[in-house]
Amino acid sequence: PAIKLLYLLSSLFRSSVASTQPKEVEGGKEQHVDGCKVVKAVQIAIDFDNTREAYKSKDNIELLRSLLVFKLCTFDFLVDKNKELMDLSKKVFGQQLFESLMKMTFYGQFVAGEDHNSIKPLIHKNQAFGVGSVLDYSVEEDLTQEEAEKKEMDACVSEAEKESPGIDHREKKYKAHRQFGDRRGGVISARTYFYADEAKCDNQMETFLNCIKASGGASVDGFSAIKMTALGRPQFLLQFSEVLVKWRRFFNLLAAHQGKSGMDALEQKLELGQLKESLTKLGVGNKDDIENWFTGEKLGSSGTIDLLDWNSLINDRTSISNLLVIPNYETGQLEPLLSKFTVEEEKQMKRMLQRVDVLAKHAVGNGVRLMVDAEQTYFQPAISRLTLEMQRIFNREKPIIFNTYQCYLKEAYDNVSVDVELSRREGWYFGAKLVRGAYMYQERSRAKEIGYEDPINPDYEATNRMYHKCLEFVLEEINQNRKANVMVASHNEDTVKFTLEKMNEMGLCPTENKVYFGQLLGMCDQISFPLGQAGFPVYKYVPYGPVNEVIPYLSRRALENRGIMKGSQRERSLLWKELKRRFLNGQILYKPVY
Repeated sequence: PAIKLLYLLSSLFRSSVASTQPKEVEGGKEQHVDGCKVVKAVQIAIDFDNTREAYKSKDNIELLRSLLVFKLCTFDFLVDKNKELMDLSKKVFGQQLFESLMKMTFYGQFVAGEDHNSIKPLIHKNQAFGVGSVLDYSVEEDLTQEEAEKKEMDACVSEAEKESPGIDHREKKYKAHRQFGDRRGGVISARTYFYADEAKCDNQMETFLNCIKASGGASVDGFSAIKMTALGRPQFLLQFSEVLVKWRRFFNLLAAHQGKSGMDALEQKLELGQLKESLTKLGVGNKDDIENWFTGEKLGSSGTIDLLDWNSLINDRTSISNLLVIPNYETGQLEPLLSKFTVEEEKQMKRMLQRVDVLAKHAVGNGVRLMVDAEQTYFQPAISRLTLEMQRIFNREKPIIFNTYQCYLKEAYDNVSVDVELSRREGWYFGAKLVRGAYMYQERSRAKEIGYEDPINPDYEATNRMYHKCLEFVLEEINQNRKANVMVASHNEDTVKFTLEKMNEMGLCPTENKVYFGQLLGMCDQISFPLGQAGFPVYKYVPYGPVNEVIPYLSRRALENRGIMKGSQRERSLLWKELKRRFLNGQILYKPVY
């Protein structure tokens, strides 16, 4: 068979897309406001020390609540035992009083409300002060560690592996390990889903659909967040990720044969003649087959093959499991990753793709942009590829689908640059959310214990450099053709200032809506609100859900704030400054006006 490297299952996504896409803008191109060019000479400066502007959407009770919650987050005992303390409070005070206490403190600080209707007042208030919303239904199962481990092992181990463990061509990184089965450990900011059955995945898809509808009804140009692990059995994400990584590694091996190792991903251009010889020597196919692989309309016409050309060497297969083949360097043959797939496993893979397709179409229909969250590195290659396929289909007219790039990863820049180049070649709108990352402690611990290379940058400064490198690359792309879009999802004030400086240098106008900013609800208001009031598109990640069911989310908020609040007193000092200013000016009963 021909090399089939996976530009993946496009036919499953492409069905009946045309009817759901927005009408083409005149001339097929996005129109820009001419006045924006005039703004090029204007340097936009934002004062993040201006507490009056930063907190004018908050009354004094809200400011005092923020101070209390942030202070509590600095006490190690309270943070480490927060879950147990919340359980104890529930028993002592009873459910009703417990919920009232939570709404006065942690829940009120970090969660918008219990359902679609109760969150509307906060969304409308934030909107009045220039801040949009990314809705995120933050309910999680309250599982014990043992329950989580059992669910993960059942969901990530195939029938073939259960019957004959150890005989398939699997790598340790992309196999489930019981000691890391509870994926909630060492995680900041991210919800965790565990697979139970297909009906539960359907229910979770319905939850996301409701969230998309709520985003469309609550705000203009809203975002909604989804997670791939909620939409299907994670076994497929593990297996597909391993296949993608091994094929990319095979490309790197062929590049090394031509003396082109150690270069940036897109700089590795393989000479077509030498590539054919290498493949023939490796025994991957006979000479005629290999010749046929490189006779596409554009493929190889330049005399070289780069990573994007390599990735397009596939054909559609009706059976998804047939995609999961890998090169065996010793035999030179393409071999299945697993010895067999059951009919049910095949159906589970297809259903995951179908759920993703349904969500994307609903996002288009409701005028909502869909943000696909990043997850662990052993799932992420598959998640990114599925998201890329959605972008190729739904981002033709404007950015609807946004992929998330974790800049604490050593490979972050390669991933961003390769995807931007693909969007450039194919003419669709690139959409990215840049984050530092949520799984660092878990990823490091897993790599060390299981025995593979740590995927994380060596230190925080290296991650900062990577973030700024990726961001500058996307900003340059926006400056060149206005088709890329980026959300700078960061609580780091220096990163926000870096972005503003680059936008000023390039003459990027905030009203073009190409560069967005994002922070979590209840955190860093001194960044979000001044940006929004200055005309920049800025969004709060808005979690919602019943009090009892968002406790796992609140538990992580406490853990995350401990790190932030111990490292910096800035937000608390600004809150105190604003309270003192109001009291001195007789604004003891201050109420926001909007």
